[in-house]
Amino acid sequence: MATVTISRLLGGEGILGGPGQSAPALAQLVRKGLPAESLLRLAERLDLRQAEISARIGIPQRTLTRRLARHGKLTAAESDRTVRLAQVFANAAETLGSEEKAAQWLKTPNRALRGGRPLDQLDTDPGVREVEDVLGRIAYGVYS
Repeated sequence: MATVTISRLLGGEGILGGPGQSAPALAQLVRKGLPAESLLRLAERLDLRQAEISARIGIPQRTLTRRLARHGKLTAAESDRTVRLAQVFANAAETLGSEEKAAQWLKTPNRALRGGRPLDQLDTDPGVREVEDVLGRIAYGVYS
């Protein structure tokens, strides 16, 4: 999965305000804080409402609304969680063949995740690894 894909999912140069085409450039953007608008771009791709995406990233809805109105930035921690979600989404799209299938898969309960939705596992690093493991098993045709 390419950093270019992650940058595109977050709105590209138009939203990010600079090139996020390489891993070091994306890391620098995360440290400075991504524009709040990038979170909405990702929500559109995932077909999630603003309230759902703010809950996934851990931002109160009112705080996100205020930041969007003021063209504010996410904190470094919120930016990191946003990029992590974009990375898993890009990985799922690559594995499943399309962004639409990936968005649906992330929102569908999965037996390999004890009946939980992959999207609900992405709030912690171990949860992300578990979802990526399931995607790896799908990619290589391993029964799970």
